Amino acid sequence: MTMWSDAPQQPKRSRKIRPGQVLVLGFLCVVLFGAVLLCLPVATVDRYSLGFLDALFTSVSAVCVTGLTVVNPGVTFSLFGQIVLMLLIQIGGLGFMTIASLLFMLVGKRISLRERLLIQESYNLDSIQGVVRLVRNALLVTFAAEGAGALILSFRLVPEFGLFRGIYHAIFLAVSAFCNAGFDVLGQANSLEQYAGDPVVNLVIMLLITTGGLGFSVVLDIVKKRRFSKLMLHSRIVLLMSGILFVSGALLIGILEWNNPDTLGNPELNVPQKAMAACFQSVTLRTAGFDTIGQGDLTPAANLVSIIYMFIGASPASTGGGIKTTTFFVVLLSVGCMVRGKQDYNIFHRRLNEQLMRRSVTIATLSLGLVLFDTVLICGIESFTGGTEILSDILFEVTSAFGTVGLSTGITPALAPLSKILVILTMFCGRLGPLTVSMALAGKAPKPDALHYPEDRLIVG
Repeated sequence: MTMWSDAPQQPKRSRKIRPGQVLVLGFLCVVLFGAVLLCLPVATVDRYSLGFLDALFTSVSAVCVTGLTVVNPGVTFSLFGQIVLMLLIQIGGLGFMTIASLLFMLVGKRISLRERLLIQESYNLDSIQGVVRLVRNALLVTFAAEGAGALILSFRLVPEFGLFRGIYHAIFLAVSAFCNAGFDVLGQANSLEQYAGDPVVNLVIMLLITTGGLGFSVVLDIVKKRRFSKLMLHSRIVLLMSGILFVSGALLIGILEWNNPDTLGNPELNVPQKAMAACFQSVTLRTAGFDTIGQGDLTPAANLVSIIYMFIGASPASTGGGIKTTTFFVVLLSVGCMVRGKQDYNIFHRRLNEQLMRRSVTIATLSLGLVLFDTVLICGIESFTGGTEILSDILFEVTSAFGTVGLSTGITPALAPLSKILVILTMFCGRLGPLTVSMALAGKAPKPDALHYPEDRLIVG
């Protein structure tokens, strides 16, 4: 006998994908698609398949605008492969939601509320107000900066490589520099070291790296208001920290490497060229990946300084990685206020809220934990597989991967396959941010606590 019930059926809950999860999945799809394209025989000069792990490593490094490589792009990849690489860098630098918004604009499709929320998440914005305008202006800034950089670089590279190759190399370098990727297809194994004394190449690349690393909202704020006192608080903090990190980095590298014959102490470099190389090193540590001095030849002190600066990275909503300049600033401010016994976190006559402090400390803690955890694992893997890499080089490589910097001491191609997979995961987490990845993996949206327990004390310090 069948029993019929008049009770209404409860609809099944459809699990909605949160914006953070969409960003992770979107980047993952772009990475896999790029790896498949780079695996094609047409993508290499010798028309052979690169191998999926090396293709995946290169694709992740390009999309995460890192620059670490297991092959020499200028020698290994054909024109097709290099163009795929450049497109992956451009997508990774702008973010796939920005590229998707561009396509929507070109076909006249209206950007929906959900898509605006995704853009808000990708740019770390507080609200969805003005996100479409920000995307449009970000695209204009990107193409204008890359176009200007390519034009200036072509005047230097065309006499060396010829008309078409010179223009092509100039475009590739401009895109890679603005996106803070660090890739080049010049075919040299030592990045831009042959241009260590070239003021045109150095200054253009440094300006592109700096502009891309400031963040689109900061660049647009500067263009609109032009005076430091009128800028948003965020823009002022970014400019302040970027300036401090640039000057201090250049001074430290200059002092520590001035007499090192393998770097700044090279007898072929005069005093102005040494100073320029120190400035370039300070800028490129901010997630760029180009180098004009050998990273494997740095003194131990300069190596440690480089690791610290790579860990800090660029600024939010930029083409760079790391924990970001503002996060580092907020952590320092929090420590300073605690030491001085201050209750409020004040800067430029503004007070920062407690939630921002907790978020910054969380990001810094997760990032440091990720770098140290991966370093320990890779050290163990290399020890078991007979690798000869030392701790300082592995820590340098892991930090470079997390900060999406791309500078290398040269050990990446020699790493064991499992170590390369760990570096891939580190680059991916570094580009999206460990907090974003953690929340995406958690799956559930944060909810306020329904139950509050009695407050108690704990002895610390």
